[in-house]
Amino acid sequence: MTKTLQQITTIGEAISHPVRLKLLYLLSERERYVYELAKDLSLSRQVVQLHLNRLEKAGFVESDLRLEENDNRAKKFFKLKEFRIELEINDLAKIFA
Repeated sequence: MTKTLQQITTIGEAISHPVRLKLLYLLSERERYVYELAKDLSLSRQVVQLHLNRLEKAGFVESDLRLEENDNRAKKFFKLKEFRIELEINDLAKIFA
């Protein structure tokens, strides 16, 4: 499938930060919620949420809002989606040629 320039740049931007790569690694182990990821990375929930939003926009992760038993707060869980990163010269040729 040929990728658009926007798709290529969105994917590239998503994996261009060390924190986002670490998030992908952590989510490869199991699904987690934002607070747990923030604690594991020693970052604020807001910063982690921004990184997760970038990964979700690029199609690497998906989220699910849930109410946990014995807890009245909603928790946003993230899990890794199957992905393969591939860029072919034909993708670039179709965009720039």
